[in-house]
Amino acid sequence: MKLVSFLVGDLPSWGLQVGDQVIDLGRRYGAQYPDLRSAIGSPLLHDPTLSDLPADHLLADLRLLPPIPEPGKILCVGLNYKAHAAEGGFPIPVFPQVFTRFADTLVGSGAPMIKPAMSDDFDFEGELAIVIGRGGRHIPASSALDHVFGYTCFNDGSVRDVQFKHFLIAGKNFPSTGPLGPCIVTTDEIPDPSRLHLSTSINGVVVQSKGIDDMICDVAGIIAYISSWTELRPGDVIATGTPEGVGFARKPPLWLRPGDLVEVEISKIGRLSNPVQAGA
Repeated sequence: MKLVSFLVGDLPSWGLQVGDQVIDLGRRYGAQYPDLRSAIGSPLLHDPTLSDLPADHLLADLRLLPPIPEPGKILCVGLNYKAHAAEGGFPIPVFPQVFTRFADTLVGSGAPMIKPAMSDDFDFEGELAIVIGRGGRHIPASSALDHVFGYTCFNDGSVRDVQFKHFLIAGKNFPSTGPLGPCIVTTDEIPDPSRLHLSTSINGVVVQSKGIDDMICDVAGIIAYISSWTELRPGDVIATGTPEGVGFARKPPLWLRPGDLVEVEISKIGRLSNPVQAGA
């Protein structure tokens, strides 16, 4: 199933996307499950009759939010494609290189990515993101996919001069630089994430295109590694890294500018689309 979070007027809700329509599950079941994160693992999302409910909204009429509101953890894997490490002049990492993002860096599909005024080195990174469904510590890779709730698209908007000259986490945590969405597709529709294909485009021109099977550390391995040092919980989000083609490695560099439209599309999931806007 495809699940979305959204605003109805100024009120947040969540629901089931069926084609170009949305069944508002927050309106129906909000007393028990006020947001999508609270419903993960619930019997409600295993009810096969949910899709038979009448639709409440057209998808096009909704303002989409990041599908998981306020994730407890947002963990991002860097340098997880060999060609991306090579284009930046970095060695292939022995272990996944993990950094954190803050919840206020996330925006939904359709919302602007905010280019900070202090830098013109604003970059894009299309990525597959994992949403954890069943938590745990020391999860073996052999059963790690059983802990996944679903998958979504992510754009790891990066302020490169701050990232390289100051500190990695600083360059990755400017507000409203991390689009997530448009929806979560559950694992019954994506049993094998390695078969997915990712592409990123700017103003309609494809700048990244790669199969997920080209990752250095696959989804199961990422979950096993991260759970070896921190407890994963339902609703945690893990971004799995970006392939080659990012802006800073191009000659000349390709930086995002206000007015650009950045789109990350992953097969079976959909298209995460965000305009770039100047900020403070």
